[in-house]
Amino acid sequence: MPGGQAHEGDGGETDKVLTAVGPRLRRIRKERGATLAELSAATGISVSTLSRLESGGRRPSLELLLPIARAHQVPLDELVGAPPVGDPRVRAKPIVRHGRTMVPLTRQPGGLQAYKVIEPARTVEPDPKTHEGYEWLYVLSGRLRLILGEHDVVLTAGEAAEFDTRVPHWFGATGEGPAEFLSLFGPQGERMHVRAKPKARSGGAADG
Repeated sequence: MPGGQAHEGDGGETDKVLTAVGPRLRRIRKERGATLAELSAATGISVSTLSRLESGGRRPSLELLLPIARAHQVPLDELVGAPPVGDPRVRAKPIVRHGRTMVPLTRQPGGLQAYKVIEPARTVEPDPKTHEGYEWLYVLSGRLRLILGEHDVVLTAGEAAEFDTRVPHWFGATGEGPAEFLSLFGPQGERMHVRAKPKARSGGAADG
């Protein structure tokens, strides 16, 4: 019956995808210079299971692929449908939102997220917002206006800002030209731990 034929075709396609997972897992691991033992320590999956996954002796499952994806910091779909072998380039898809172009630099869901942001030359009326989280900005080029609570400052290339996003804030173009900057965003309370001047450590005992 047509329905049965379609089902068989879908199953065959699924088997084809799963068969390709093993070589892809090995390629991604080797690109990152990780051994099976190191990956085992990071995922909690035994070396023998990882080896069988890569050789095709063990059928991939969500329970196995999720921790591997987290360890490699890649999305799950890259493990089951990555770019062709031999092409290690990351194909980050730019996101255009409210005229601003954002290029994702992190590939894992949840946790710390990083973006390269291109703010076009324009004049925008500031509209400060609040939300849960912590954000860190670093200007690569141009000038970026930042409104944070009562502060209204302009950051230039090489300058950074870190703030609690529960404080009313807005950042955007100054109207003088485009700006490019890095944006790191983490859940509320998760600071970026980026400091311009590391704390000096004395030769004696630490103060605590």
